[in-house]
Amino acid sequence: MAATKQPSHTSESDVARPSNPLQSDFEDPGDDDSMDADERYLKSLGYKQSLHRQWKLFESFSASFAALYFVGGIRTTFSIGVGAGGPAAYCWAAESGGRRYGRLFGFIVAWWSTTAWTTFVASNCQAAANFLLSEITVFNLSFPTDTTNVKFRAVQWIVSEAILFISLSMNYLDPKVYKTIFRLATGIIMLDFFLNIIWLPIAVSKSYGFQSAEFVFTQTYNETGAPPVWNWMLSYFVTAGVLVGFEASGHVSEETKNASLTAARGIFSSAFASGILGFPIVILFLFCTPDLDTLYGLDAPQPFVGLYAMTLGRGGHVVMNIACILGLIFNTTVAGVASSRLIWAVARDGVLPFSGWISAVSDKKEPRNAIIIMHAVAALLLCTILPSPVAFTSLVSAAGVPTITAYALICFGRTFITPNEFKHARWSLGRFSRPLTFIALIWNLYLAGVLFSPIEFPVTADTFNYSPVIFGAITIFGIVSWWITPDEKWLPSARLGKVHGTVEE
Repeated sequence: MAATKQPSHTSESDVARPSNPLQSDFEDPGDDDSMDADERYLKSLGYKQSLHRQWKLFESFSASFAALYFVGGIRTTFSIGVGAGGPAAYCWAAESGGRRYGRLFGFIVAWWSTTAWTTFVASNCQAAANFLLSEITVFNLSFPTDTTNVKFRAVQWIVSEAILFISLSMNYLDPKVYKTIFRLATGIIMLDFFLNIIWLPIAVSKSYGFQSAEFVFTQTYNETGAPPVWNWMLSYFVTAGVLVGFEASGHVSEETKNASLTAARGIFSSAFASGILGFPIVILFLFCTPDLDTLYGLDAPQPFVGLYAMTLGRGGHVVMNIACILGLIFNTTVAGVASSRLIWAVARDGVLPFSGWISAVSDKKEPRNAIIIMHAVAALLLCTILPSPVAFTSLVSAAGVPTITAYALICFGRTFITPNEFKHARWSLGRFSRPLTFIALIWNLYLAGVLFSPIEFPVTADTFNYSPVIFGAITIFGIVSWWITPDEKWLPSARLGKVHGTVEE
């Protein structure tokens, strides 16, 4: 179908040209002498410099590092993983598909990524609300904390919406202020890390004591009710969620100086740091957790709040819980920056409804309307808390699945469709690129299967994982958008040819 709609052999003189005012004219050289290297490279891809560009390597690193938030991600899904067996930008999807499948890949991944990042923002707010509302159990307040109770879910929804408002309000600040926000986000994450790595084990040693090495490395459980092999596979539910978000540096690259080098380094360094720091945290939590009967008997929407109360005491656990909530708020704020820039970039290419309005840029060169859209959609997504007690896990899966599948689709295109059609970037994997891309394809397909799966068996209406339904609807929207959007409105073949032939200065 794609082949009939997009001929594989098309000269640049035959194809439709971009008409969006934010896209550059391929045939007008313009005043290149007045542009810096970033702006000239952006123009060679077919775009005009529209956003401010003042962030450097630390901001690029912080965007992905804070979006990953390895401590918070592990903590949020830890009780799921331990009970089950004992972890890209749409334009590059288009490039990986080549001239024949490029537009189709681009449209699908555009819808996947924008939905995923907006859902990611919403699920973060629900996670922060769970930390706060778990204090009801710790302080023995007379209010239900069972997620099957609609009264509790109503309060959970209100608190989640309030946290969303607080988190995304910072997105409306002057872009210059974001250097401070990036630093605060990174600082809080590292504070959270050191509090757990130092304070928690001391407190555990003085309370109920550590688990044995035999428990940590050999004990298995089946709290999911799944068949034994799949139960063990579901432990990767934790890993799948934690690995989502490393590409945030790419989403803010148009605001990053020396972006073609800095964004790549930001992505790699943040993922590497999160992996190195996340591994000891997982091992530490396993040694510091009480027996599973106690852990699941804490009767709180976030068991870690009860665990901190058992070990650190009422006063100490409040300090830790504040760090957790602040970490998630800043995690959401920085994720909002990446999400709004992604939505803006997709709208600039005309993929979304009302793209002209969404892609408008303020006088301060920030995508204000894209932020509004992100805020509104995330607020609507949080309303799914009200009807179902499994809304949280569905939100986590819905946030992770489109991103994981986008990674897989890009890897598929790069491995089998356009393996030799890209110029090597200034900072790349070189000759290891293709084998590692194939490994990434297999890995992400596996993680997608985990995130699609229910985490409680047998499956009923109350335990059904709705992420496949959400994912299917998003994919249909992407295909329909591709089908009805004419070539001149988004990603003409000439642009694909320009990207394939672009060489960095």
